[in-house]
Amino acid sequence: MSNASLVRVLARAFLTGERAPDAVAARGAQALGHNWPWLGPVARRYVAQFAGQARPRHRDVVRFLLADRGFQKARHRHRGRLGIADWLIGSQPMLPVAAAASWDLPSIDSAGSLAAWLGVGTSELDWFADLNWLARFAPDSRLSHYRYRVLVKRTGGVRLIEAPKDRLKTLQRLILSSILDRIPPHPAAHGFVRARSIRTFAAPHVGRHILLRVDMQDFFPSISATRVQAMFRTAGYPESVADLLGGICTNAVPRAVWREAPTAAEPAELREARALYTRPHLPQGACTSPALANICAWRLDCRLAGLAETCGATYTRYADDLAFSGDAAFERGIGRFASYVAVIAREEGFAVNHRKTRIMRQGARQHLAGLVANQRLNVPRAEFDLLKAILTNCARFGPESQNRKQHPRFRAHLEGRVAFLESINRTKAQRLRAILDRITWE
Repeated sequence: MSNASLVRVLARAFLTGERAPDAVAARGAQALGHNWPWLGPVARRYVAQFAGQARPRHRDVVRFLLADRGFQKARHRHRGRLGIADWLIGSQPMLPVAAAASWDLPSIDSAGSLAAWLGVGTSELDWFADLNWLARFAPDSRLSHYRYRVLVKRTGGVRLIEAPKDRLKTLQRLILSSILDRIPPHPAAHGFVRARSIRTFAAPHVGRHILLRVDMQDFFPSISATRVQAMFRTAGYPESVADLLGGICTNAVPRAVWREAPTAAEPAELREARALYTRPHLPQGACTSPALANICAWRLDCRLAGLAETCGATYTRYADDLAFSGDAAFERGIGRFASYVAVIAREEGFAVNHRKTRIMRQGARQHLAGLVANQRLNVPRAEFDLLKAILTNCARFGPESQNRKQHPRFRAHLEGRVAFLESINRTKAQRLRAILDRITWE
């Protein structure tokens, strides 16, 4: 057997889920068919190298063995006598990091088990995961698992909506409900989290002396497929399973999509967007992307929350919107603080859109996610007055006179808007509720 095969098999033996050096050495002895004296020291160095981390990739363990001087000396000294007794071609147990040990996740130990859990064949699983990213070279976007819409932002730039087709959406919903929803988000994360909303995002900043709002650029597409796969390994899944789960939840956009871009888009912006979205990333439109983005931003939230705490400030995040608030002492260093935020975001793989950074003091309107946060949470006055006028005209002239956008369920639309205002400022919204109750519906 070649030396390369020997290294690969020994690496696989080390990856079978054992954490104690003696147990790792025993697995290596099983693979080699002999308990060589040098296995124990190599196993101890392996455990020390990868302790406290997510399950390493097979290639990382191979690199470790190739760089380990003790193993290389033993391989040279016993040249021709080292063989392979057991290929260890089998499933690997769940191996979560310590922080993930309490997560109640389904145990999936092999690619075959994942296919059975998802209710698809192994070949279908490979097709949906597309780990070689062949879809981006498809000549026609209809061959993709996604439907695409290229949008031109009002503030400049291009945004791509990637909506998964029905079969892929079914798999993603299962992953969301059975895995991702069971992973607790950071307390500072309020976007796309059950029992949290824009209200809970903005409420901690009400009545503060100064408010800093920072926007992250290209939040979803900046999270790479390799980062998502690493998250699944952190949760305990073997490399083969983590890679397939990551492939199902990420996407690389076919080049043909950009031929259908709006003519209003600037050529330079299209080139930039094409380079960004062609790389495997979290698709903006998949149901799994918000939860995965929150999980992948855990370290970012930890570092920013710690930074805010040292400055006596409060930190919350709603998707790509970061909010910090504090007193007069916080205001004195606000410029330097914003620079630290940008540096931390860059170190964690994100980028700050500096054009959208806003510093808001009590003397001006402080707003977050469409809500005013100066003295108490409220909606902007113009939005309240507009809805009040629509409801008043509906009561006077009939609802059809105000349904200018032809909402198929106009009554439910108005009731939803009033209910939203009640969730923000119930006292003020009661006036609108009284007008809504006076409307005569056919």
